[in-house]
Amino acid sequence: MPGPLDRDATVYIAGHRGLVGGAIWRKFEEEGFTDLVGKTHSELDLTDRPAVFDYVNEVKPKYLVLAAAKVGGIMANNTYPVDFISENLQVQVNVLDAALEAGVERVLFLGSSCIYPGKAEQPIKEEYLLTGYLEPTNDAYAIAKIAGILQIQAVRRQYGLPWISAMPTNLYGPGDNFSPQGSHVLPALIRRYDEAARSGADSVTNWGTGSPRREFLHVDDMAAACLHLLENYDGPAQVNVGTGSDVTIKEVADVIADVVGFEGETQWDTSKPDGTHQKRLDVTKLADAGWTASIGLEEGIRSTVQWYREHSGELRE
Repeated sequence: MPGPLDRDATVYIAGHRGLVGGAIWRKFEEEGFTDLVGKTHSELDLTDRPAVFDYVNEVKPKYLVLAAAKVGGIMANNTYPVDFISENLQVQVNVLDAALEAGVERVLFLGSSCIYPGKAEQPIKEEYLLTGYLEPTNDAYAIAKIAGILQIQAVRRQYGLPWISAMPTNLYGPGDNFSPQGSHVLPALIRRYDEAARSGADSVTNWGTGSPRREFLHVDDMAAACLHLLENYDGPAQVNVGTGSDVTIKEVADVIADVVGFEGETQWDTSKPDGTHQKRLDVTKLADAGWTASIGLEEGIRSTVQWYREHSGELRE
């Protein structure tokens, strides 16, 4: 049964230098965990199956959080679908198989809300998984994440281990990817508006119409939810992690423009795709487990802009 995790046990956080993994590492440190382990991509390529098995068997973690993934926005997913499905499948199968062989007691697999049908009824419930067609712009990534959920469920059925999955909504915060080619919408907007404000540009042009609605969760909230689920949830169904509320892309752009001090005009390139019109998660299961988000969108954007400006000289292009 779920309960408090052993703070002195070894915890392997795969992807600990990424947006989500980094936030989980910080949260676990704050909560008193004393033996966190992880490897950078240059130290351990998670697509290298023998190397992954060697490492997991060497450190013998009691708990494992699989936050490593190849991620990106609409343009990256639409341009490189082979990369997104192949790399993510390899990483997931390697890490989860190694965890099984090493006898890892508790695993949390992190996916994405894009696993749900593109035209799913709103808000999206966990049971909508595999009930319709995926959004074409990121279907390759979504299929990989669905495979990860099913592998977690298969381990539960075949071996009876209390492994679980969580599906976060759109995340943002310290450590995000702000590159023009690979970023998600919110960090991309932060960079675009901040550069425009600094250069004195008269206008900023964004993709699409600005009308799609999206739900955004600060990554520190996501990290808190992960620890809460590991200690309070045990079930085969993936758990949606979000705020339960959404805003339009235009509204997000307006908040970011205000925070960075951009006073010019925002234009919308309607020849570019919008993606799914609306994507808001039903977070009833998460609330029933005793957790709700606490960081408001404007508060979260302000702290993210501050982090971005402090680290702008070291961000990937």
